[in-house]
Amino acid sequence: MKLGVFDHMDRGQAPLDRLYEERLALVEAYDRAGFYGYHVAEHHATPLGVAPSPGVWLAAVAQRTKRLRFGPLVYLLPLYHPIKLLEEICMLDQMSSGRFMLGVGRGISPIEMGYYGLDPEQTPAMYAEALEVILHGMTGPVLNFQGKHYHYRDVPIEMTPFQRPHPPLWYGLGRPEAIPWAAQNKVNIVGNLRGEGMRALTSRYREEWVRLGHDPADIPLMGAGRHVVVAETEKEALEIARRGYTKWRTSFLKLWLAHGQMPSPHAVFPERYEDAEAQGRAVAGPPDKVREVLMRAADDGGLNYLLCRFAFGDITGAEALQSLDLFTRHVMPDLVSYQPKA
Repeated sequence: MKLGVFDHMDRGQAPLDRLYEERLALVEAYDRAGFYGYHVAEHHATPLGVAPSPGVWLAAVAQRTKRLRFGPLVYLLPLYHPIKLLEEICMLDQMSSGRFMLGVGRGISPIEMGYYGLDPEQTPAMYAEALEVILHGMTGPVLNFQGKHYHYRDVPIEMTPFQRPHPPLWYGLGRPEAIPWAAQNKVNIVGNLRGEGMRALTSRYREEWVRLGHDPADIPLMGAGRHVVVAETEKEALEIARRGYTKWRTSFLKLWLAHGQMPSPHAVFPERYEDAEAQGRAVAGPPDKVREVLMRAADDGGLNYLLCRFAFGDITGAEALQSLDLFTRHVMPDLVSYQPKA
């Protein structure tokens, strides 16, 4: 099983300049520890995300790491000019010698899209066209495309990715009906579901993968995220987790509540940290507890990838590094050699 990190880059208590430097030091630690990938969210006009330009942030990540794969989870494609984003993707992939992971989506928050003047009814079609433009643009020297939202004729394409034909695709997925598209395009998926809900997605993916004639051993990564805090004692871990989770959830809901709305049901997190842990969304404790809970999560969901959130809410850089150190020494070796139940 592979391990990754998901980062909302939600705003804590530290000034932004210090937050960025502390987070880059943490990313360097992920690289040294041997994590497979680092994924950063894109959000706007909310303390949930202070990396609203993922490409800027990931350019720094590229320079501060050597082995760690990285990418957005996800680029909100309707916010970008497709050719401009194509060029950025190619730059990041070349700058990192092929470590870029291309996460794409249309955006979970119509509120954030609305601030940019976008109609939520139009963004699904914009997303689909933009992705087609970007993937097509990485395969040849000239781009031609005729769609409802984007039109290009004989556009010279000078930029090319390091990974051919393009960096691996990643997609946040919560509906089984989207699985055939993911399997056909060999897309790595990340779900926000738990237990049986996640198992339904991964089982469907495995079925589609075999139906398409692919080797089961080559199936893309199928992951889920968990808030993770490791400490010497459960008391210490829970104190950090409660505080960080409360701040993170407040940031997560800020725009929704301000507009009298709620996110989709699968993205609603309980108010109390203890309830989130009881639901399997988080774990805080000494290494033995964390190891056991994450192994069970992998088995229950049929996962071959786990994304940990070590820094969330107002968890400090020092606290996250301490948690990561314990995880790396006492939890990670057993997880990476673990074979979850398919």
